[in-house]
Amino acid sequence: MRTQILGVGFDGLTISEAKSAFLGLLKTDEPSLVVTPNPEMVMLARKDTKFKDLLNSADLVVPDGIGIVHASKLTKKPLKQRVAGFDLLLEVFAAKEAKEVKWYFLGGKPGVAEKAKKQMEQRFGLQVAGCENGYFKDDDAVIARIAASGADIVLVGLGFPRQEIWAATNKHKLGAKILMGVGGSFDVMSGELKRAPKFFQKIGLEWLYRLLRQPKRIWRQRVLLKFAIVVIFRKMRGAM
Repeated sequence: MRTQILGVGFDGLTISEAKSAFLGLLKTDEPSLVVTPNPEMVMLARKDTKFKDLLNSADLVVPDGIGIVHASKLTKKPLKQRVAGFDLLLEVFAAKEAKEVKWYFLGGKPGVAEKAKKQMEQRFGLQVAGCENGYFKDDDAVIARIAASGADIVLVGLGFPRQEIWAATNKHKLGAKILMGVGGSFDVMSGELKRAPKFFQKIGLEWLYRLLRQPKRIWRQRVLLKFAIVVIFRKMRGAM
């Protein structure tokens, strides 16, 4: 049973358990979808039933946002910890099994996926079978290239909800075992963008660091306040 946060179910796993669950999906017969919802995604899911159903149908759903973990403490099944998508990837990349399969990097600005490919190959010894940016218009051509590459795991960095919709829609066409929405992870992998210092990550204020570095994000961060208000209101009504 998953922990329900405003209609979206989360797997209550530690990052180590999430890594094991991710790698376990390589052994399944059907292609699997991994999603990492944050408060923004949950708030969108409240308005978009199809997106909510997509998230809930995913094979692994981990909380990429400290706000999700805090909200879970108001339920009968609090989540164990935040499992940021990027941190989960690093754990998986370091595993022996990650070097035995082929990866495909799809998304980001022109040149970013290629830089990420080089960095991850050098750092972890991954086999990245192909990569391309997210500014494509011909889905069929992209699908054909991924299928031809023989990739086992496809990381899709197109921003939400596009990446989750694209992955869910096309997962049976690619021949891959796992598809995962990764947001802006290629920017960090490539070195184009630096993550918050460990201190900010540890105390759950990575979002604040990003806001200080990118003030224009203030308009996106307003949803965090809305999320908190909705969670508290529903708790007061006994609906959590």
